[in-house]
Amino acid sequence: MARCDLCGNDYDKAFKVTLADGSGGTYDSFECAIQALAPTCEHCGCRIIGHGAESDGRFFCCAHCATHAGVEGIDDRA
Repeated sequence: MARCDLCGNDYDKAFKVTLADGSGGTYDSFECAIQALAPTCEHCGCRIIGHGAESDGRFFCCAHCATHAGVEGIDDRA
């Protein structure tokens, strides 16, 4: 069994996530992996699970949050 890096649970179905830069960890659920690895929206603070939006190194969960943070030219629909 392997221990989750986030919650410490020792679980027989734990899995490893390795990012391109070699970082990552071992997790017992996608929930823990998301909490540990997903970026946070600069405006609302939620974890960005999908593609989200990025502008000048700033991450947002959606165009709405990016617009509220002063970013121009990002739309949810083209």
